[in-house]
Amino acid sequence: MIHKIIITLFILVSLTLNAQVLYTDDDVEICNTKFEFAVSENLKNLPINDVVVEIGKTFLGLDYEAYTLEKSENEQLIIHLTGLDCYTFFESSLAFARCIKSGKTTFQDFQNEIQNLRYRNGVIEGYPSRLHYAADWLYDNNNRNIVKDITEEIGGIKYSKKINFMTNHVSSYKQLKNNPEFVEKMKEIESSINSRDYYYVPENDIECIESEISNGDIILITASTAGLDISHTGIAVKMEDDRIHFMHAPLAGKKIQITEQPLSDYVKGLKRHTGIMVARVLEP
Repeated sequence: MIHKIIITLFILVSLTLNAQVLYTDDDVEICNTKFEFAVSENLKNLPINDVVVEIGKTFLGLDYEAYTLEKSENEQLIIHLTGLDCYTFFESSLAFARCIKSGKTTFQDFQNEIQNLRYRNGVIEGYPSRLHYAADWLYDNNNRNIVKDITEEIGGIKYSKKINFMTNHVSSYKQLKNNPEFVEKMKEIESSINSRDYYYVPENDIECIESEISNGDIILITASTAGLDISHTGIAVKMEDDRIHFMHAPLAGKKIQITEQPLSDYVKGLKRHTGIMVARVLEP
């Protein structure tokens, strides 16, 4: 009888733990394929920034897919590798790179790394604990020595903008709309973001500092939209023309790609962009 109770409890605990993470068999297969590729190409011996790029390139041609992290009412760790948006693209590439360099190459290791990158201090404590604003992501991961914000040192100037997009557009976020207490928490988070010093390189200055950007740097493109910090994200890639291009998941209906034009021309080509912040990936 005691033996049956122990087995039942073990099953219940296992189901509870599994319910905290949403993924499919396809996600597990894709994850394993990336790690197998890393072994075949000896990626562990490369600097981590180059590993980020090489893993990112394995996603080229994959469909853009939005709202993949909004699948459940309660905040859960979601692994979704069959389609990526601009954020989950660079996040996944970075997570794989950190796992590869650390020699931790199981699906569970990848889950752990995604949680570490996606949530404030790596801890899931409800919807507000996710790093929704990319500037907040940059601050948190910089403080934990995952990346280094190099924007100021490469010539960036003060980024002065009031960030409040989420709490000014509550109806666009079902979790905020259905949970008023989250709105108050997000206001506190926005206030924290607004209290910090951020820097950016204006779009017309990017070409001048391009030599300071390295292959594999994370690029956060600043937004012209009122209240919004970052409008797009991706990975810097040095191409055969010796220029820095931009690897990214563009928008719905498009596929993950590397821009034909250099990063500076790409940023200047769209009105919603005003400049960039740059994060250098650090060895784990």
